[in-house]
Amino acid sequence: MPTPYPSFSVLMSVYAKDNPAWIAQALDSVLYNTVPPAEVLVAVDGPVGEDIWAVLDAYAQKYPAVRVLAFEKNEGLGAALRKGLEKCTHEWVARMDADDISLPDRFEKQLARVMQEPDLAVLGGAIEEIDAQTLMPLNLRIVPCADADIKKFLKSRSPFNHPSVLMNKRLVLQAGSYQPFHLMEDYYLWARCAANGYKMANLPDVLVRMRTDAALYGRRGGWKYFKSNAALSQKLYELQLIPFPRHVFNLCVRFCVQVIMPNNIRKIFYKKALR
Repeated sequence: MPTPYPSFSVLMSVYAKDNPAWIAQALDSVLYNTVPPAEVLVAVDGPVGEDIWAVLDAYAQKYPAVRVLAFEKNEGLGAALRKGLEKCTHEWVARMDADDISLPDRFEKQLARVMQEPDLAVLGGAIEEIDAQTLMPLNLRIVPCADADIKKFLKSRSPFNHPSVLMNKRLVLQAGSYQPFHLMEDYYLWARCAANGYKMANLPDVLVRMRTDAALYGRRGGWKYFKSNAALSQKLYELQLIPFPRHVFNLCVRFCVQVIMPNNIRKIFYKKALR
């Protein structure tokens, strides 16, 4: 007899700059998983073009699991995910980005694990970075698997690949859910989960293929990105997850990498040093 996997939701955010064809590919990758979701909630973050609406309407009509939740104003990823998570109807909620591809057995692997460890708050996995156009493999983003290693890793970097996570909705809401934090909405959430003492894990398997391009490394630099990283490190200190000397160390490293380092060198650094 088949394993009675728990029903779960998939939460995906879409905004005006997303590629309609990639949205369709992302939806296909979750709907045709070996264990498909009972619900796919698409949070539309502000006005989008007719081409995006055509894709969303077509999927909502064809697949009863697909629900579209539209917001009048673009308020950013954190706000869209916070509102969307509240509307998800199942205890377990998987994240999915509108330009990524879930592997066919992603949810089967994650659900099997949470059935063994139902006290997990967050379960992620490795991802494969791929060229946005050709889909050729570029890099692997490996993250620590054990709870203790995740909480150690969190002191300096986000311990999860955000598009890969499966979350316990009740626990994540108790931790304050997603909150506005420029490019750090997920990292800040994991920090609060850790501060609450929640148990977290990653699978060693690649669960998601993530599109990337040259602009990615530009977004990981500059004053605005550094200031957001500095504010996040301050939050880690306030949550008593790191001591003050570690906070100062984080600021120094981030300033060198994100402000001083040229973009072409930063690209090599992220590929080599942070893999």
